[in-house]
Amino acid sequence: MLEYYNYIKSLHLIFVITWFAGLFYIPRLFVYQIEASQKPSPDKEILGNQLKLMAKRLWFIITWPSSILATLFAIWLLVLMPGWLEQPWMHVKLGFVVLLILYHLKCHHIYKQLQNDIIKWSSNQMRMWNEGSTIILFSVIFLVVVRDAVNWIYGVISIISLSILLMMGIKLYKRIRDKNPEA
Repeated sequence: MLEYYNYIKSLHLIFVITWFAGLFYIPRLFVYQIEASQKPSPDKEILGNQLKLMAKRLWFIITWPSSILATLFAIWLLVLMPGWLEQPWMHVKLGFVVLLILYHLKCHHIYKQLQNDIIKWSSNQMRMWNEGSTIILFSVIFLVVVRDAVNWIYGVISIISLSILLMMGIKLYKRIRDKNPEA
């Protein structure tokens, strides 16, 4: 079975990429749905219906299948390479995977609410939520590539710094948008 290792790893990576693509785009659609709900009729209904359809297709045709396939291929890799489970970096990576799954499930909850016209988030809050998957992605990629060579203090400082920069970028964008609604 080890002769198939690189194929399995390639498929795992492909589905991780498409899973993240879905997780990057679905909160964007949520932002647009929230903003469309504040428009006057008939724009509100036309945009709302179109965005719901786009979210449904993205969520159930790309994001959910990718998450399931990425997870199945990851489990298969761990079965082939059980020694990885003894590595401290793998424990941390699996912790981030649990966070990613929780993020995914929360996105599903938000998706269901918005499909039923239940809006509990502002568009700005959703923009901040959108950065959650980015932070998890950065964490996992650096952890996997650098592994044990990562000085944990610098790693934590880097993730916190990235988070602060992303939040500052969102606030700056909001200010620009408030001054110029067409931006």
